[in-house]
Amino acid sequence: MRSADEAPADDAAVRARAERTLLKRLRGRSLSVREARDVLREAELAEADADAVIAAFLDNGYLDDSRLAEQLLDGALGRKAQGATAIAQTLSRRGLDREVIDIAMASLPDDEAERALEFARQRARGMSGLDHDVALRRLHGQLARRGFRGSVALDAARQALSEQDG
Repeated sequence: MRSADEAPADDAAVRARAERTLLKRLRGRSLSVREARDVLREAELAEADADAVIAAFLDNGYLDDSRLAEQLLDGALGRKAQGATAIAQTLSRRGLDREVIDIAMASLPDDEAERALEFARQRARGMSGLDHDVALRRLHGQLARRGFRGSVALDAARQALSEQDG
C-alpha cells in the first residue's frame, strides 16, 4: 500500500506524461478541444486534471477551435476542392462546437458552383472515351462524394462534359 505522500507525486507524473503526449500530438497536427480531451482520457488523466490541462493549453494558444476551423476550411477549399456538405461534416467530425461550425460555414465564399465546375473540368478530361451518360453519371458521383449539393454537382458535370465534347 502506498503512503499519502506518494499519491500526489504519482498524480503529477501522470499529468506530466499526459501533457507531453498531448504536446506530441499537437506537433503532428492541430487538434480540437474535444480531440485533446480524448488524448488526455487515453492517457488516463483524471477529469479535473484534464480540465486544468485543457484550460492551460487554451490560455497558451495551443488549442483554438476557431483557428482549427479556419485551417480546415482553407484545406477544403484549396487542394481538396470540397463542397459545403463535406466541409460541414469534416468540422463536425473533428469535434468542433456547433457555434464554431456555423461561423465557419457562414464565412464560406459563395463560389461553390465555380469550385465544382473547376473540379468537373479536371475530371472530364479523363472521361473522353466514355459514353456521355456514363461519364455524366460518374462525374456527378465524384462531385457528390466531394460534398457538392446535387443540383450544383449535376450542373457542373453537364457543363464540363459539354465543354469537353465541344
